[in-house]
Amino acid sequence: MFERPAGGERAVLVQLDFGDGDAAERLAEFDMLVGSAGAVPLAVVTGRRTRPDPALFAGKGKVDEIGATARARGADLVVFNHDLAPGQQRNLERALDCRVIDRSSLILDIFALRARSHEGKLQVELAQLQHLATRLVRGWTHLERQKGGIGLRGPGEKQLETDRRLIGKRVALLKDRLKQLEKQRQVRRRARVRGNVLAVSLVGYTNAGKSTLFNALTKAGAYAADQLFATLDTTSRRLFIDGAGPIVLSDTVGFIRDLPHALVAAFHATLEETAQADLLLHVIDAASSDRDQQIHAVNAVLKEIGANEVPRVQVWN
Repeated sequence: MFERPAGGERAVLVQLDFGDGDAAERLAEFDMLVGSAGAVPLAVVTGRRTRPDPALFAGKGKVDEIGATARARGADLVVFNHDLAPGQQRNLERALDCRVIDRSSLILDIFALRARSHEGKLQVELAQLQHLATRLVRGWTHLERQKGGIGLRGPGEKQLETDRRLIGKRVALLKDRLKQLEKQRQVRRRARVRGNVLAVSLVGYTNAGKSTLFNALTKAGAYAADQLFATLDTTSRRLFIDGAGPIVLSDTVGFIRDLPHALVAAFHATLEETAQADLLLHVIDAASSDRDQQIHAVNAVLKEIGANEVPRVQVWN
């Protein structure tokens, strides 16, 4: 019987090179992601493969190396800078005898730490539940046991089925609440249109300097820090620009390469504010050696949310 390992923050990082050509930049960003989540990196295991192993993603030999490194360093968890299939994650946890999380789970955890507003927390919870729903099957033995005992014997529903049903109900409730908040945002948007007020959104890769620019333009004092996803909740301020009149400037969540689709779907209401803007200010970190790939990642997300046709001005920071 397999029990999922308990928590812990001491981590071994794993990144495999599949010939993408930017392994060093990905590894540096991965290290920042792990630090932003509050984990303590103990070691990094790298390797090259032509394709992921269907069962263990990394292959048996590399998994043995990861396990030896984790045991030698006393690690509590292993973090992959890749998305793992549910079966691969369960197989890795059995083989390594410690908790294993993938890139999507890591980003979801950071979003959970950063969420401050009511809507932001709802969106993060929705994304987490949608991600969890794909990983309930045979991952945790307590979810497979039939209810039993005096006063506990039910009609035969397994705990796994109960959890899946409860998650489904919670997901439906969260989606309903977010739809209500989206309707409220649409009312405010129509009021801006009637008042002939331009809507301008700051977009860009995470940690590119959007919040710093937002504060410089609006004197808003929004939280800005040298960390990934420092801004999660959208902040808007009205200001007056000579020749343009009043505008509403919004600071939005930063993008990242391989942004989990569950997050994009859950944050649809917030990201729609970007898609409905009159102008996008695309903030680019001119000092980053990875800026071309960052620009490509931002363009990919803008296309996914339907904002790729909005007029855009690049701001090199």
